[in-house]
Amino acid sequence: MTTRIAGFRVTRFQFARDRTVGDSQVRSAFVSVAAIELLDEAGNCGLGFCQTLFTSLPDEDEIARIFEEEAWPKLAGKFPASLALGLSRPRGGNLRRMTLPFEESIQQAVWDLFAQQSDLPLWRMLGAEREQVGVYASGLDFHLSDHDFCELFGRAAEQGFLGYKIKVGHPDRERDLHRLNLLRDATGGGRPVMIDANEAWTAQETVDALRTFEHAGHAIYWMEDPLPRDDLDGLKMLRAMGITRINAGEYLDVSGKRKLLEAGACDMLNVHGQVSDVMRAGWLAGERNVEVTLGNSFLEIGVNMALALPGVRWLEYSFQNFDHLVEQPFSIAQGAIRGHDVPGHGLKLSAAARENSQPHLLPESATVLPTGGAS
Repeated sequence: MTTRIAGFRVTRFQFARDRTVGDSQVRSAFVSVAAIELLDEAGNCGLGFCQTLFTSLPDEDEIARIFEEEAWPKLAGKFPASLALGLSRPRGGNLRRMTLPFEESIQQAVWDLFAQQSDLPLWRMLGAEREQVGVYASGLDFHLSDHDFCELFGRAAEQGFLGYKIKVGHPDRERDLHRLNLLRDATGGGRPVMIDANEAWTAQETVDALRTFEHAGHAIYWMEDPLPRDDLDGLKMLRAMGITRINAGEYLDVSGKRKLLEAGACDMLNVHGQVSDVMRAGWLAGERNVEVTLGNSFLEIGVNMALALPGVRWLEYSFQNFDHLVEQPFSIAQGAIRGHDVPGHGLKLSAAARENSQPHLLPESATVLPTGGAS
């Protein structure tokens, strides 16, 4: 039964990560996230997550106030299907970001409700013809010690992940090469290795780095975001050289991804967690026969889109201690992740997490691991 959106609920969480994650540009040691739940007239609940990576969310009451003022007027009384499938024409003052990054959480919650009302798992509703997709291990490892780096990827190898991605872009290229050597030792080699510079390099620095790695015996399966996102000429040049596959687009909106594809500046298009935007970008890539890679999405919610887009062969998994937030996280076995066979996107906020939420802002020094420790 299709019913209208009738209410919302905000639950705030703040807890320590089980390791410092980051790349050549940023680092993060704690999690600040709000669960945004949209409720329909039939009692269904759609769930999304609003996360700030490098600053803390305000108190829960303030998050709810901002949501009610900026987001709720566009959601109240609407059918989830019309919000998910509708096409708007943003102009002028309407084209602006919200005070807090609610956009992705709203898409997640709306599509969750739409699929529940359709009595279908989201991945099936999006047209998926498969039930599982491959997973590669991503360490978010730039700030880890060598020991912790080896421990993380050694466990990933034991668990059967299909490939490994590490962070590069250190000012000392020898440090990047050292990490590739450690990765080979920790995993035994034999599986694809991807590297991600998070826009740290120029085109010439990228060429020099890739040749250094190649001469040291490292075959790089893809090079992710080596250059600033708008350097289409540089990305196109790197692709034409054919040293490795160029994976780009993480930091671009759908319009930017379209321009990237039109320029022929990537071998692979990187997409993320906003359901509508991911599907739109995937369709654009499909028209040009460009492979799609689905990067980090909160609690692997992106598995629904990864299953539905035939150009996706990988989902990124980065070992973050978020599983305690939901009743049943997605399971990974033998290098593959499966969608949940229940209506919606498959994630429900757990009662224990709700009970142990943190409605008030804490100083970072007071942030601790969640009950039960790392997952």
